[in-house]
Amino acid sequence: MPASCSPPATQCQAAGLLALGALSVLASGLAPLDRADWLIENVLPLALLLGLVLTLRRWRFSLAAYLGILGLLLIHELGAHYTYAKVPYDAWLDTLTGHSLNAWMGWQRNQFDRLVHLSYGLLFTLPIRELLQRQSPLRGGWLVLCTLAMVLATSALYELVEWVGGQYLGDDQAQAFLATQKDPWDAQKDMALALLGSLVCLLGLRIASGKHHATAH
Repeated sequence: MPASCSPPATQCQAAGLLALGALSVLASGLAPLDRADWLIENVLPLALLLGLVLTLRRWRFSLAAYLGILGLLLIHELGAHYTYAKVPYDAWLDTLTGHSLNAWMGWQRNQFDRLVHLSYGLLFTLPIRELLQRQSPLRGGWLVLCTLAMVLATSALYELVEWVGGQYLGDDQAQAFLATQKDPWDAQKDMALALLGSLVCLLGLRIASGKHHATAH
């Protein structure tokens, strides 16, 4: 492992966080708004969890990376439970604060799907960066560039999966899965938010690394 890599999480830490991720999937499956959409939305998360469990003894991410994966899963499972277009975040905020976020921001659509794509960039960049850092000779600017490229590529791949999947679903099911809410630029905006989240994450890592080196000297 390169000296600059974060140390891997212990097997106990990784297993515990993956177990929490599995529990979040089960919890979101308790009386979901749309059972068929919940099943579709959880194909990739379950495949990811299975892959991480199967490689647990041979290869582990850092604790921070596992926390990022868990955070993304928790946000996604909220969307899987309600469907992305119907997560009642605005009603919750209105109950808590007496103010509508959608009205304050001038939004005409449910923005939860945008939050998930932004969160993908923010929270999944670290695992992707660690994978590239450990399994390739990439360092410095090339590591940053390829990490951004991987985030954007996987985000685009997901949009393609949504598009292909939507072609084979009924109209109502396709709308629940795609959550475009009649926005013709939905896919492009989702990818842009994932890229923005990744840039913010990498900038944060750069700042934190600079402070660490300054303290060390």
